[in-house]
Amino acid sequence: MAACSRGLAWPPFDLTTARGAASPWPRRAAPRRRAAIRCCCAGSDTEPRRRLSRAAAVAPERAEEWRVDGNKPSAAAPGRRRASLTAMPPLPFPAPRPRRQFKQQNFYPRCTQRGPAPQSRDTPPKRDTGIASEKEWGINLLDEAVKESGTNEDGSTWYRESGEDLGENGFRCRWARMGGQSHDGSTEWKETWWEKSDWTGYKELGAEKSGKNAEGDSWWEKWKEVLYQDEWSNLARIERSAEKQAKSGAENAGWYEKWWEKYDAKGWTEKGAHKYGRLNEQSWWERWGEHYDGRGFVLKWTDKWAETDLGTKWGDKWEEKFFAGIGSRQGETWHVSPGGDRWSRTWGEEHFGNGKVHKYGKSTTGESWDLVVDEETYYEAEPHYGWADVVGDSTQLLSIQPLERPPGVFPNIDFSSAPPQKDDPPGMSPSSPLE
Repeated sequence: MAACSRGLAWPPFDLTTARGAASPWPRRAAPRRRAAIRCCCAGSDTEPRRRLSRAAAVAPERAEEWRVDGNKPSAAAPGRRRASLTAMPPLPFPAPRPRRQFKQQNFYPRCTQRGPAPQSRDTPPKRDTGIASEKEWGINLLDEAVKESGTNEDGSTWYRESGEDLGENGFRCRWARMGGQSHDGSTEWKETWWEKSDWTGYKELGAEKSGKNAEGDSWWEKWKEVLYQDEWSNLARIERSAEKQAKSGAENAGWYEKWWEKYDAKGWTEKGAHKYGRLNEQSWWERWGEHYDGRGFVLKWTDKWAETDLGTKWGDKWEEKFFAGIGSRQGETWHVSPGGDRWSRTWGEEHFGNGKVHKYGKSTTGESWDLVVDEETYYEAEPHYGWADVVGDSTQLLSIQPLERPPGVFPNIDFSSAPPQKDDPPGMSPSSPLE
């Protein structure tokens, strides 16, 4: 059934030159904030909605876009950069202001069987909101099949349906979807929810939203969490992911994000994100990752850059590896002018675990340093959000009831299959390695 696969969606927009914004080392990803996404049963989004505007008129959020003020530093002023990176507000693509303001009680629940018509809420996703939780999505599937549709007084149409699909190996997919559009088709929205299970113990909970408005803005987002048993270690694993994108109908602007988190029962944890976007003449790109092996080793890295149509490029990247207080950090900040002149500063640290740290670095302006200092080493050996946390926040996923397996029937598991390939989002290419 189509509802158990991808719903109405626009593929990620093509920004082959998109790069990530630069920032000083060692900028960490800010703690996840509650995503500005309302569950479909919670009524309308009561937050005031604004017309799509230039970035300068938008309130700043965690992610930055950057512009260059000046040129690269000269040899006459070693260690100083004339090229200052000025943070610009992000591009959230707020929904257009409604023609009339509805009161909260005028919105109806959108997952009540045989209830009033579901109403569209013009709520595109916001940037840098991470992976939404089960509670924020509010998935509430119906036990009975529903198929309804209708026309509202203003000529807009709507539909709501739900069902269940069955397949081999005890596969079961319960799903629900709803959507609608304005009388002229200029505004359109769709939401799909699902839960899947089979006899291997696999469980999946997910949701997908998409839409467009009369101004030509379009958006799409997908959230999913999965529970399964690893074929090789026999450990339980939980994986969560989110993809989001938005495009402007009025400007040459848009953005895309892909977030993921993976956990197993022995503390192995992996987290990361890929992001890119464009705002008129500027493009930015960013990716970061964290890996904890559950035994004390930790790897963290960030790589981001940006560029303008005039040819100016700049970026920043860093990496750290630690185990039992011993490890290293290294990074690079760089800038390229439209004429091809390049400035860069590379740096590194070696931590010996005895209070001694070897620091070294150099730049293209001639500055350099190489010294050993007494310095306490600090690093995060465990994720601030780990296996116990994700289990506690995955109650709806864990409560999915699979079909009962008949006696003597065993699941078919293919142990010869290769691990899935990790594809980068379209339009992205890796940065040059650290120098």
